[in-house]
Amino acid sequence: MDTKKLMKVETGPFPLLRQFQRDFDSLFEKFGLDRFNALDPARAFWVPDVEVFERGGELVVRADVPGLKKDEIKIELTDQELVIEGERKQDLEEKKDGFFRSERSYGSFYRAMPLPEGVKVDQAKASVHDGVLEVKMPIARREERRRRLEIQETTVGSKADKHAA
Repeated sequence: MDTKKLMKVETGPFPLLRQFQRDFDSLFEKFGLDRFNALDPARAFWVPDVEVFERGGELVVRADVPGLKKDEIKIELTDQELVIEGERKQDLEEKKDGFFRSERSYGSFYRAMPLPEGVKVDQAKASVHDGVLEVKMPIARREERRRRLEIQETTVGSKADKHAA
């Protein structure tokens, strides 16, 4: 998926419908499907599980990618989202004299996760260890500004009521 298309500012009468179509297509892609074609029997359902959390001033995204090497995973970042994609290939070994069974899932996967405001994507780092991909990005702390607002009491017929009318 071309991330440049995701950053394009939509104009015209139907930007919400176009966004819905992109989201719908993305949902199908996450499950290895194409909305225009029937399910390809050569592809299995496999989508890595992810967790996203904040720790120590960093946004951390972890994805379970057992059996994948770093060269089999592609990560792309924009200011709005993190995209992780790759493929786990099946090496079939045919057993003529014995029994062969596989319950592992194979195929391509695609995950797109929105990023919160303030993430410094230019400082992101990724690593993979023991089948877990970890992407870390510093996140700017927002200072919450709060003040107490006093409520003024007015009476009927006061100057405040006449100005409001």
